[in-house]
Amino acid sequence: MKRAKYIFVVGGVMSGVGKGITSSSIGKLLQTRGFSVSAIKIDPYINVDAGTMNPTEHGEVFVLEDGTECDQDMGNYERFLGRYLDGRNYMTTGSIYQSVIQKERNLEYRGKCVSVVPHIPLEVISKIDSALKKDKAEIMITEIGGTVGEYENILFLEAIRVLKHKKPNDVLLVLVSYLPYQGDGKELKTKPTQHAVRDLHLAGLHPDIIIARAKIPIDKKRKEKIAFNCGVDETEVISAPDIVSIYKVPLNFEKENLTKILLEKLRIKSNNRVSTKSFSEWQRLVRTVENPRGSVKIGIVGKYFSTGDYVLSDSYISVIEAIKHAAYALKYEPKIEWIDSSEFEPKSKSYRRELRKLSNYGGIIVPGGFGSRGVDGKLNAIRYCRENKIPFFGLCYGMQLALVEFARNVCGLKNAHTTEIDKNTPYPVIDLLPGQRDIMARSNYGATMRLGAYPAVLKSKSIVHSAYHTSDGEFISERHRHRYEVNPDYIGKFEADGLVFSGMSPDHKLMEIAELPKSRHPFFVATQFHPEFKSRPLDPHPLFLTFVKSAMKL
Repeated sequence: MKRAKYIFVVGGVMSGVGKGITSSSIGKLLQTRGFSVSAIKIDPYINVDAGTMNPTEHGEVFVLEDGTECDQDMGNYERFLGRYLDGRNYMTTGSIYQSVIQKERNLEYRGKCVSVVPHIPLEVISKIDSALKKDKAEIMITEIGGTVGEYENILFLEAIRVLKHKKPNDVLLVLVSYLPYQGDGKELKTKPTQHAVRDLHLAGLHPDIIIARAKIPIDKKRKEKIAFNCGVDETEVISAPDIVSIYKVPLNFEKENLTKILLEKLRIKSNNRVSTKSFSEWQRLVRTVENPRGSVKIGIVGKYFSTGDYVLSDSYISVIEAIKHAAYALKYEPKIEWIDSSEFEPKSKSYRRELRKLSNYGGIIVPGGFGSRGVDGKLNAIRYCRENKIPFFGLCYGMQLALVEFARNVCGLKNAHTTEIDKNTPYPVIDLLPGQRDIMARSNYGATMRLGAYPAVLKSKSIVHSAYHTSDGEFISERHRHRYEVNPDYIGKFEADGLVFSGMSPDHKLMEIAELPKSRHPFFVATQFHPEFKSRPLDPHPLFLTFVKSAMKL
């Protein structure tokens, strides 16, 4: 294959129809044919990245190796493709405008009048080609957020039009559209998809393939109707019904001959490079999902779950998927339940009774977060798990609060806290480091965050050392997204009272992992980093695997 190929994925009718999973699944299928595949996400908002957005509004903020804060779909790409991506695989309207304006200020346009068209679409194409070369990809899949017909993403559609005009045989457009299931006869309605295609026509584009998302599989009649009204072949309308596991999507697409259609339309051959091992491993994964040996019950105590009457599991999607990966590796079904930390707030008269419900779970996770809301409830949940020997796994903020709880109730440091919540605490066991305070004073909040991959060395004979299977002195590398650190002034006190800092930075200045010895607790481990970001369906993260084993009492 000499020339690179481009696949663009856009959405029709409404957001949240599964463009990210579609893109990831297409990439997985092409990988099984032996192609080098990479992916890009384009978000049409003005934010330069996803770091400043509330998870209940936008979903989880995923962090890449280089520290880029981005959309959760980047996590799906990494999990399905099994490769690391960086900031060059992610762009927003804000970042593109920022790049164009910076070039104009640097006189890189040599005095030209810089216009929205063509310079914004051309910058988008330039970014895609840069990522393609960096990843050495034969096929680049680019997902455009939002829905066709929206004002926000029209410039990205224009970039597709320009690229398709330049390289007509190398660019493929996939529309992921939604078919409502309504009426007394419960009929799948195709009219909204027809309108989505017309919106694409207004942008000078026509879909090559239509992924028909619906509650149920679409029948032959609906395929014929979409094909006739949208100007595609009936075989190019792919049924994508709701399913229990996202990991079955590639297999469903394969049944619809999507890979064959993609290769034919891109005018490329697999050249007998089919990776049967890769595809069979994925098939085995799905068989485990559908036929588990048993189940394990895991509770997640968080605060980003609800907005109004809705529960937003996307706020912790990487944590949820990491639990699934570990359970599937053990051939078990994870039964994950969301627990609002406000249920355990002392102001609630029944909070002690609510806490006792934690004993019904095999294990409890307290994930990351920011701010004071729900903190007292999390502290009570952590204490209950510690005192009742319920397997506990704290992630980022979960580790910081675990240390606050330990300081108060084991070390005897009354009112110990993190200075993020209480700047006047007598015992600031979690605090900003001196250099961070100066930067914060100038309101440069982003510069104080520890983002992306950092190395750590593990303590011999600890739980985590055993989990990672590392040699003594060997470094691990994990991704971070936090601002506050363990205050070094209290490390000696923590250790004297039995807490083990089993992971730390190579210079031993930053505490990365805290745990209780197995003699005191079956599994009480907390990490300053986010191990969930590096878990994969066929390669679960070792800490999640060890945690789930403990929850299963293995």
